[in-house]
Amino acid sequence: MSTGLSVHIGLNRVDPAAYDGWSGELGACEQDAVDMAGIADAAGFDVTDPLLSPAATAETVTATLEAAAGRLAEGDILFLTYSGHGGQVPDLNHDETGDRLDETWVLHDRQLVDDELFELFGKFAKGVRIWLLSDSCHSGTVARRLPEMLSAQELGRRFSTADPEEVGRRIRAMPQSVQSAVYRRDRDAYDRIQNTRTAKDLARIDASVLRISGCQDNQTSADGIVNGLFTATLLEVWRGGAFAGSYRGLHREIVKRMPPDQTPHLFQAGAPHSAFARQRPFTI
Repeated sequence: MSTGLSVHIGLNRVDPAAYDGWSGELGACEQDAVDMAGIADAAGFDVTDPLLSPAATAETVTATLEAAAGRLAEGDILFLTYSGHGGQVPDLNHDETGDRLDETWVLHDRQLVDDELFELFGKFAKGVRIWLLSDSCHSGTVARRLPEMLSAQELGRRFSTADPEEVGRRIRAMPQSVQSAVYRRDRDAYDRIQNTRTAKDLARIDASVLRISGCQDNQTSADGIVNGLFTATLLEVWRGGAFAGSYRGLHREIVKRMPPDQTPHLFQAGAPHSAFARQRPFTI
């Protein structure tokens, strides 16, 4: 019988001391994590206590995923969710095209670089399925321009305000000015993280990874009052388990309900597993 483990991360705030005075306050990320844990529990997963705000440190997230890798074997599944700010650091190992930036999860005490996450995925055994939902975005530049790109009416519908500063606080991307300040201050640490790891596109991953992120790389993910827009839409489509389609079908139905400037992205990595995306979501 297969085993299912789930890990859920949600940050409504971060440690200002780690981010040049910025606290990164959001409204709905912790609730996203709690709600995803609820779905996992109903589906029969062994649910780790959600890692919320101060508990979501880089060390704790790393240790939790390493422990999961030690437990899961071929045929098992990890359900992993992240809700919070995304960030970027300069790409030093040349695994990114286009903007030459590595994406990060903005954890409580520091950013977790995508190379680190892929290294952790490489610790899972062959035949393990990893189902990842990431409700965040990474382009602080796009976030800054959003009030210029959308009408006041659309801003009001999406964010309950048309005030540019308030809109900026309701987008799940670290502001560009904060990204730059943090990298200037902590450059040695972030450079060392990349220089001591294999580039993510060269990392050996024997597990099969299926990820749906909250938006495309050049878009933003909206926060909310109860849930983030992506997570809220997923919950609407899932309907407490009434949804009967596949992972790909779930992605399609979510996209249909999302605004055109926030299009969730489905991505697969690691060992090929064509049947994975055709399975019913949250199936152990």
